[in-house]
Amino acid sequence: MKVIKKDNTLQNWDENKIKNACKKAAERVMVELSDNDYIKIIEAVEKIFDNQNEIEVNKIHEAVEKVLCKLYPEVGQSYRQYRNYKIDFVNMLDEVYKKAQTIYYIGDKSNANTNSAMVSTRRSLTVGELNKELYKKFFLTKDELQAANDGYIYIHDMKDRRDTINCCLFDMENVLKDGFHMGDMYYNEPKSLDTAFDVISDIILATAAQQYGGFTVPEIDKILSPYAEKSYQKYLKEYEEIGYEVDPGAWIDTEVGSKADKYAIKKVKREMEQGWQGLEYKLNTVASSRGDYPFVTVTFGLATDKFGKMVSIAALEVHAKGQGAEGHKRHVLFPKYVFLYDEKLHGEGKINEDVFETAIDCSSKAMYPDYLSLSGDGYVAEMYKKYGRVVSPMGCRAFLSPWYERGGMTPEDENDKPIFAGRWNGGVVSLHLPMILAKARQENKDFYKVLDYYLELIRKLHKRTYDYVGEFKASNNPMAYCEGGFLGGNLKPDDKIKPILKSMTMSFGITALNELQELYNGKSIVEDGKFALEVMQYINEYINKIKYEDNILYAIYGTPAESLCGLQIEQFRKKYGIIEKVSDREYVSNSFHCHVTEDISPIEKQDYEERFWNYFNGGKIQYCRYAIGYNKEAIKTLVRRAMKKGFYEGVNLELSYCDDCGHQEISMGDTCPNCGSHNITEINRMNGYLGYSRIKGDTKYNKAKMAEIRERKSM
Repeated sequence: MKVIKKDNTLQNWDENKIKNACKKAAERVMVELSDNDYIKIIEAVEKIFDNQNEIEVNKIHEAVEKVLCKLYPEVGQSYRQYRNYKIDFVNMLDEVYKKAQTIYYIGDKSNANTNSAMVSTRRSLTVGELNKELYKKFFLTKDELQAANDGYIYIHDMKDRRDTINCCLFDMENVLKDGFHMGDMYYNEPKSLDTAFDVISDIILATAAQQYGGFTVPEIDKILSPYAEKSYQKYLKEYEEIGYEVDPGAWIDTEVGSKADKYAIKKVKREMEQGWQGLEYKLNTVASSRGDYPFVTVTFGLATDKFGKMVSIAALEVHAKGQGAEGHKRHVLFPKYVFLYDEKLHGEGKINEDVFETAIDCSSKAMYPDYLSLSGDGYVAEMYKKYGRVVSPMGCRAFLSPWYERGGMTPEDENDKPIFAGRWNGGVVSLHLPMILAKARQENKDFYKVLDYYLELIRKLHKRTYDYVGEFKASNNPMAYCEGGFLGGNLKPDDKIKPILKSMTMSFGITALNELQELYNGKSIVEDGKFALEVMQYINEYINKIKYEDNILYAIYGTPAESLCGLQIEQFRKKYGIIEKVSDREYVSNSFHCHVTEDISPIEKQDYEERFWNYFNGGKIQYCRYAIGYNKEAIKTLVRRAMKKGFYEGVNLELSYCDDCGHQEISMGDTCPNCGSHNITEINRMNGYLGYSRIKGDTKYNKAKMAEIRERKSM
């Protein structure tokens, strides 16, 4: 007899293979079979295939299972379970193979920050698909998997959650101080500004690859200022050494001090400009080992010393000019620039008003920076005004809950202060609220009882993730856990990271709040919004209760649905069909934002969304579509208004560039008005960050997001 294997090759019949398989099945249930038992099994199997010359291997498995279940039921059940597991595994690999083929030959647009044409990215995406399937198979419970497959919840970044943590506020200042190890090399603390830029770039590329989500360097102006001072002193000394050559007779000139100062300042400023230019080039051309460009955010604007202000202004001026060949410059996507606004520093006539004016000029040309209010109302401003501590955003919009130096979740006393630098998020799971409401109505159940079920489901998943992540060794991300990039991150490589997890946040995401209101009573959040507000109040009360019960910093996150905006429509339609203004478009609304088709002014949009602002302290951003061209005064007025409200505010313009003649304007359309070319590049806001909606005849955005962009009026 010959056996037809799975790859269609032939192999001689080998009864020892049957014996070995039965032995393993028996051992799994603590049963010991004798030699006579094995002879009995093999003879029974061979009898089934009397007079057959060739047998398919799966037929042999079926026969063995049948014989075992008849003769030794317990062993037969064990054999069946293992066989089903192997079948599941084969099916899983088949699914991964199909997705890999799609990635390799069609591409992937689930994330606008990846270029699936590149070999490294394709490899990363393929490994990610395998990781995702393994996560679903071995980590999720049946109920969690069912809820995710149906669409009532969305578990973000399943391909990454088995390996590492989410976005962070990396403590760059702590890592640089006194030197550090990276890989097998020791880095001395930089002794000049240009070296500091180079080292920071190296750290970002190496460390951002060890996590997923946003990598933020908070208050970079204050970090770089001391290194600018070192360069300044170096150039003063250089002037002394070459003074006679540069300026004959300088030593008898009473103005020698000012001349040396001007020489040194000019050199330092040049280092800053080159440093920012180099950082922009690296972050937009050098992919990390994950295969994508690191999603890096830098925050700045609060430094009032000479060099701190110079850092901020240089960053803004370099970004405003764009990168590329002369006459063909365009603005880059990374880093995401966030301006930290304090009315006492940036208001009219204040010490840093010039920095703010430079920022507005930059935004009018490049959309960035976004603006974070530290002096308005709300949680972020409260932390700054009360403690002088900045809650910088992680990535495009995520914020950390306060963690106090001595008291943890709550301050031990009035002198206890919160810490934000060096902390991180453990991941997000989002609720699909319109689907939950539709389910409650279809099953004639109370909405809040159905919502409770999914809230508890996410809670259990977060708790299990917290315990799972705690088993990671510090060598998983040495710059973070061993070199001080994270709070408490001075562990040994073999140490588990569980002791430093307490300050980590875990997020409950919210999407499609507008569609929830539409499904409830046929009105948008612009027309009504009361039910949406009621739901958010309920979820907030739940989160505030369980975070103390579980001792985990849970937070509510306004989900920036990218590919999810289209997936949730598909999931809703599959269960509940097409409902006007709920599932009749290709996309759902982003978090708590007004629908993009609302014909409202930026001021109206700010006011409508302000109602929801304080319910989303785990992640939020407010932005408006500015149909005002390069009107800097109008932009400044609206930004100042947002700062008074305590917003994290983005300026939305559609930036267009002709790749042939270099002409640039807002909303150019399909044809360059200067040369008639159709070779146009467009940059739009994806959600909280920017991306190429059109480049080299294609787009980095998915179909659903492009449909949203086409219909934007208020966003």
